[in-house]
Amino acid sequence: MRRDGIRRFVNIFLVAAVFGSYFAIFFFGTGSLVQNGIGSLRYFTMLSNLFVGFVAIAWLTGARIERLKYIAAASVGLTCATVLGFLGPIYGYKEMLAGANLFMHLVTPVAAMAEIIFLSDASFTRRDNRLAVIPPLLYGLVYLINILINGRGEWPVTNDWYFFFAWGYPVGILIYAVLLTVTWLLGLLMRKLQRRWM
Repeated sequence: MRRDGIRRFVNIFLVAAVFGSYFAIFFFGTGSLVQNGIGSLRYFTMLSNLFVGFVAIAWLTGARIERLKYIAAASVGLTCATVLGFLGPIYGYKEMLAGANLFMHLVTPVAAMAEIIFLSDASFTRRDNRLAVIPPLLYGLVYLINILINGRGEWPVTNDWYFFFAWGYPVGILIYAVLLTVTWLLGLLMRKLQRRWM
């Protein structure tokens, strides 16, 4: 199978994985960091996966949107890294990788990043690498502003559902900075590996 055919298959898979997982959680989701209905959109995991899904649809219709694909892959890669390095130890990996979460937290991120590394023929720049930080930056600002206005709350009714500010605002801001750095590093990693593969 030629590279274009493989890439088309990967994008069809991404659309199916993203929207299948989204509807499963929307209607039937249970567990930690899972909320049914429109409330599921408060999670960066959901937003970054939907970003990947919509960009994959656009690519399948013939749009040349390599930069958006790269940015979406870095965003969903952050979801994977956050689960593996931060949320997994807090909530348990079994919980974080069960059911639809397996796709949203692991399978879709790996597939999206692998597509950029092995199948994209675009040349990504340092500027693209910086642009990849914009989605988590915007999400983090809204997350922080909501807490500053409405307070953290108490579990299970909390505005700090990721527990970033459980140890105070300085630690929360530090975690936020680390996540932005991780996103940038994921973008850099994809750029470097893609250049070697090309």
